[in-house]
Amino acid sequence: MGAAYFYHLTRRPLEETLPMLLGKARGAGWRVAVRGRDAARLDWLDQRLWLGEAEEFLPHGRAGGKADARQPILLTETRAAPNEPQCVMAIDGAEVCPEEVAALERVCVLFDGTDPAAVQAARVQWKALTDAGCAAQYWSEESGRWEKKAER
Repeated sequence: MGAAYFYHLTRRPLEETLPMLLGKARGAGWRVAVRGRDAARLDWLDQRLWLGEAEEFLPHGRAGGKADARQPILLTETRAAPNEPQCVMAIDGAEVCPEEVAALERVCVLFDGTDPAAVQAARVQWKALTDAGCAAQYWSEESGRWEKKAER
């Protein structure tokens, strides 16, 4: 049974934090689906992921291509992920359900700590998942480094 990890972004933006988490997930040998709600935002992230240094390159693709099933990291707007991920990273308020948390190694919920609506949406997701019996951790970078602030 997996767990949901909530990442409260306050110091670094998504485009800096996401590659770090993707690198850790890939280091664990996991395939990843990055789930968003907005196609343009995922297209933008796709382009940002291509800009990293060669030694930091994260092989990935945008959902809708012929090679979706072979992508180690797939950026998608839907729950269906043909790359059969062990980890889902939900961004920009994308929904995750308790069944996904139970079936995957990890679900990561990344949210913008400077956006009150994003913080509220993350609180609602935390409550829904923990009320359903999912293990969850809350991580904050408020101090300048990532620290676990809560666990259920």
